[in-house]
Amino acid sequence: MTTQQRTAIVTGAARGIGAATAKRLAEDGFAVAVVDLDETACKQVVAGIESAGGRALAIGADVSDEEAVNEAVSRVAAELGNPSVLVNNAGIIRDNMLFKMTTSDWDAVMDVHLRGSFLMTRAVQKYMTDAKWGRIVNLSSTSALGNRGQANYSAAKAGLQGFTKTLAIELGKFGITANAVAPGFIETDMTAATAERIGVSFEDFKQSVVAQIPVARTGKPEDIANAVSFFASDASGYVSGQVLYVAGGPTN
Repeated sequence: MTTQQRTAIVTGAARGIGAATAKRLAEDGFAVAVVDLDETACKQVVAGIESAGGRALAIGADVSDEEAVNEAVSRVAAELGNPSVLVNNAGIIRDNMLFKMTTSDWDAVMDVHLRGSFLMTRAVQKYMTDAKWGRIVNLSSTSALGNRGQANYSAAKAGLQGFTKTLAIELGKFGITANAVAPGFIETDMTAATAERIGVSFEDFKQSVVAQIPVARTGKPEDIANAVSFFASDASGYVSGQVLYVAGGPTN
């Protein structure tokens, strides 16, 4: 780290992968803005970071709302310092087979994953270009390769990969890298909701998934946080525009 503490923003950070990532970046020495829809829900994560000696800030914001995003980023700059790391993790699922999927199911997923990542990145890039240093990490998914019942989610996660590669091309000359982490099966509230949707217990769902994973275990949020930690570091300065699948084995 530099002598001046750097600031990271993690969206969708009240729980799951986002919370684990916020905690890991705080351990790495960053001041961390914990952003989610409900500011109150972020405070437990902030309290954990602060109790470990870190600096953090809870912010409630809808990442698909342009005005809310601009206000949130301005608040981060004023209260924690100019952001130099952005982790676009906020996401939702509205799973259904294509013939049952509503327009609102499609739009809601696109708004959070794609519009939200665009708005957040556009809002922070000026701080990074001024500093001539920045790290953008977008959360994709193995679903980007296609997944039954997830036409909206798969399209959004594939879109984030194209977004990531374009950011790497446009922003590289400013000392900014952009990479994506694509998780496989991770134990979160979101995967528990998928099990419920298909009508099986979460334990049975996990067992069926593990049978297909070469390392013979499910992923934990911390597995993703570890990958994000690398991409957010000085050590990753010559790595940009990449998609890292963190899935316990090779992907097609």
